[in-house]
Amino acid sequence: MVIKMPSSSSGASTVVPTKTLSQGARLECADNTGAKELNLISVVGYKGTRRRMSRAGVGDMFVASVKKGKPELRKQIVHGVVIRQKKEYRRLNGMRVKFEDNASVLVSSEGEPQGSEVTGPIAREAAERWPQVAGISTIIV
Repeated sequence: MVIKMPSSSSGASTVVPTKTLSQGARLECADNTGAKELNLISVVGYKGTRRRMSRAGVGDMFVASVKKGKPELRKQIVHGVVIRQKKEYRRLNGMRVKFEDNASVLVSSEGEPQGSEVTGPIAREAAERWPQVAGISTIIV
């Protein structure tokens, strides 16, 4: 479901991609922090109906546990931002976007990236919402 938000002060309309990653989803960690796989616990700022499980989409911040990676990072609770999702979503210009995997980067609770580079592409929606994450990425789609 694509929702057109009211235009911002710059005049650009934003797209809210389909939220498909529910609690328990496994995401690939696409930065060089040492974590390989994350298990989504909850979505930061999710506002939903009572007893409804929270879902995340491209550009959302979430809380996760590290399942695979360096021993000092495993079993730690971390914050992350979704940068790619498999489920296709539609942009306002009619283009449909989907990626090969569900991927994220580790960030602090304020949104500053923990790693120094991102492997693979990053969605434009995530880059617009998190400019510091966009700064360490090489490809923005």
